[in-house]
Amino acid sequence: MKTKALATSAIMLAIIIVMGAIPSIPLGFIPVPIVLQNMGIMLAGIILGKKYGFFTVVGFLCLAALGLPILSGGHGGFVVFVGPTAGYLYAYPIAAFLIGWASEWLIKNNKFSFFPLLIVILLFGVLLIDILGAIGLNIVANMPLDKALLYQVAFIPGDIIKSVLGVAIAMILNKRHFIL
Repeated sequence: MKTKALATSAIMLAIIIVMGAIPSIPLGFIPVPIVLQNMGIMLAGIILGKKYGFFTVVGFLCLAALGLPILSGGHGGFVVFVGPTAGYLYAYPIAAFLIGWASEWLIKNNKFSFFPLLIVILLFGVLLIDILGAIGLNIVANMPLDKALLYQVAFIPGDIIKSVLGVAIAMILNKRHFIL
């Protein structure tokens, strides 16, 4: 592993952990709160690329599984991987990989700009995570799938804001040659 990639991965891991310290917003009608941490997952894919983004997020989830209270709300431990948020958590490394893959493709083909990257984030960082989260709610919480999918609508405004902010940050970092 290159020194820059290792250092950038460690910084990204720290950023994702810090985002978990920001209070989540409970919705009441669904056992999953609105969190900022998923924006860190999006950024990991963009900044680190598919390989390092994936492994950084897997490392983050391993730390959470070991019991470190690094998930939003100070949660951690194996129990979160069999609870209502399980589908979202399992989606995180997949999303980081796909965002990283698409970002690398955009860079390689000289198409790395705001709107193409926003589409990538909305597809893999919002839609994919929300769909897998709904499937997780269906399996773990026995919530009917149509109801679980409908509840994802509550996350869309915040997810769009996080996506736009994440892409704006990525554009700034790309100009400074910080993206791997």
